[in-house]
Order: sequence, then C-alpha cells, then structure tokens
Amino acid sequence: MGTCSWTDPALVSSGWYPPGARGAEGRLRHYATRFPVVEADSTFYALPSERVAKLWAQRTPDGFLFDVKAYALLTGHSAATSALPAHLRYAAQGRNRIRPRDLTPDLLDEVWRLFHEGIAPLRETGRLGSVLFQFSPWFRPEARSLAYLAECGRRAEVPISVEFRHPGWFAPERLPETLAFLREHRMPLVAVDTAQDLPQSMPPVAEATSEDLAVVRFHGRSPQWGTGSKEDSYRHRYTREELLPWVPRIRTLSARAARVHVLFNNCCAEASVRAAETMAGLLGEEEA
Repeated sequence: MGTCSWTDPALVSSGWYPPGARGAEGRLRHYATRFPVVEADSTFYALPSERVAKLWAQRTPDGFLFDVKAYALLTGHSAATSALPAHLRYAAQGRNRIRPRDLTPDLLDEVWRLFHEGIAPLRETGRLGSVLFQFSPWFRPEARSLAYLAECGRRAEVPISVEFRHPGWFAPERLPETLAFLREHRMPLVAVDTAQDLPQSMPPVAEATSEDLAVVRFHGRSPQWGTGSKEDSYRHRYTREELLPWVPRIRTLSARAARVHVLFNNCCAEASVRAAETMAGLLGEEEA
C-alpha cells in the first residue's frame, strides 16, 4: 500500500509530514515508516538520476520498494526539451518538446541506456519494485503496439507493469487477446480506478497477468479525468464506500500474484495518504 508520489506539493503543504520531516531526506524517511512502497513519478518527466536514486536507496529501509514510472519518450509521450541531457537536445530541432518520432534508433538506444543507468542503484539494492509503462491515449491496440510492448519487455531488463489509456485494449472483443499477450510476456496489467461514464474512462479490469506482481492505481474520480489540468483531473477524496468494492478484487489479485502494489494517485492535500490508510484498514478488516 502506498501513494504515487511522496513529493507532491499539495501533500507536502498539507501538514501530513511532521515538522521535523520537511526536507527531501526527512520526508522520504518519514514516508517509509508509514508505507512499504511508493511510485516515483519524476522519472516520467525527466530521465532518472543515478545520484538521486542512490540517495533514495540510502534513505529507505531494506524491503522498501520504488515503482519507477518509465520516461515519457518510452511510452509514446512527448518530453520537455529542457529536461533532456544536453547531448540529446539537438534532436528536438529547436522545439520546446521532443516527440518519440524525433528519435533515431541510436538516440532511442541512448535514452534506454540513460534510463537503465539512472535506476541502477534501486535495482542493485533490491529497492526496485517494477517499472510502470503508462502508455499514451493514442497507443492503440494493434500489431505494432504489441511488437513495441514486447520490445519494452526485452529492453527494460527489469519487471515492467503496463497501464493502458486507450479504451480499445479493454473492448469485450479485444480484452481476451490483451490479457493473453500480457500473460505470455509476464507483464502485470495495471488495474485502475477512475471516474466512469466519461469518454476517456478506463474500466476497472483487475486481472492477474503475472504470477510475480499485480498493480492497482487509484486515480480519483474527478469528472475532469483526462481533460482538465493535472490537479483537476486527479483531485478526489475517496470515501470508504468507494473503496469497499475493491477489497475483494485486491484479495483475488493477491491470491494469484506473489505481491500486489496498491497505489493512490488522487491529489488534494493529504487525500492520497488518507485513502491508502483507509484501504489498508479495509483489507485488515477483511483478514480479521
């Protein structure tokens, strides 16, 4: 049980962190006393830093895990040119953002190399849970997408989990093929909770497609999911009643996978940590 960030500005300013845990080191150390896993989302916006990853490993106890979000350019998204290492910026050709199609095969190889280098300290210290590949909404269910998924599985060199944002992957006629492909490649399908009945809604499909790991991400139920700003899209306070239907789904996943990561991505002050605490309590009641 954990959250999708420990550095979100709204969480930092909420008062959840005690007065003595306001710096970067103090916040992470405090977080690790409350939860056993966290998602590092900064690696989506910029390639991970080996130096920073070493600090994360040093500041957390044995057994603590980081789920690392794959860099934007590896999942079909554009990336800020300013966040690129200097020797890669030329590929953006003067634009503020670089797109995946701007990368030559050699440049793509270099992005993969830098990503591996950046997360190496987590892997070497046993702190790496998985790498989350959250694909763009235009990553459609087609042959070339499946080929790219397989390529990511090979090139990642570490366990990867997969979150789709195109609803076609879950269409009734397509879902069996989606699940079969992920099981064949031992890739966990990320189950998501979002607002329903919106054009961009993702269904809450909770299927164990890997014996090693299952992942559930709670994005909140904002009616602006997928259309508003980041804050508007993810702003939500989960109620106990909203979380209850997930208890049997998570239990089923835990019976079919060795480990289940349940991560809350809902913004609004301390909403994510409170929801994680509530869910932990609900699962504890179920066990009792």
